[in-house]
Amino acid sequence: MAVSGRLDGTVALVTGASSGIGAATAQALAAEGARVVVAARRRDRLDALVGQIHEDGGRADAFDVDITAPGHAEALVERIVDDAGRLDTVVNNAGVMLLGPALDASAEEWERMVDLNVTALLRVTHAALPHLVAAADDGPRGVADLVTVSSVAGRRAAANSAVYNLTKFGVTAFSEALRQELAESHVRVGSVEPGAVDTELAHHIRPGVREDTQAWLDSIETLKAEDIADAIHYMVTRARHVAINELLVRPTVQK
Repeated sequence: MAVSGRLDGTVALVTGASSGIGAATAQALAAEGARVVVAARRRDRLDALVGQIHEDGGRADAFDVDITAPGHAEALVERIVDDAGRLDTVVNNAGVMLLGPALDASAEEWERMVDLNVTALLRVTHAALPHLVAAADDGPRGVADLVTVSSVAGRRAAANSAVYNLTKFGVTAFSEALRQELAESHVRVGSVEPGAVDTELAHHIRPGVREDTQAWLDSIETLKAEDIADAIHYMVTRARHVAINELLVRPTVQK
């Protein structure tokens, strides 16, 4: 990995960074010179990622944290700013996809999706917004970025996806409303909406549904985590006057 420097002097937070899209995004931002803070619950995965970024010539720090726990997201953001002095980029990537018929679902499944995909995202965003505005005002690039990883499920409702659809439609709308509020502050707010990606998301689906989902994923050429990281990288490395508000990225063969 060659550090190119378009994000020199900036600090980025990536949630859900212990695997998949989050880990790939952290590497992409570090390759641009950002000091990247990776946050998730699995410390061993985070340490391995930070070690790889350091080996590749980048800068990164790891925080093992459960952002669904009250106060933890806020403490994470404050610790980053206390240590690094600023926060220029936030990638809200942490999420869970628990598909299956609503009639057979447990309330706990629904609550897990709302807690992580919505409530935790709101907590991170609420804590980060003042720092993003400050970074856009006095930072080296004159702009800050808030990117949410939504989903094609935030555009198209489908059977067996009711609550996942609810969370992703919600965060896509939240992102667009924030974009309008923060545009004049030069805080760019955008969402990336992946289609089928080869990540661990499907592993958490309950038995019986998981096998069918995995069989469909195995039947097509899915996106890789790096493909979505590339989209996020594109969004946050544009010139100050260019904002990419929404990117829908599907595998070529996904209907």
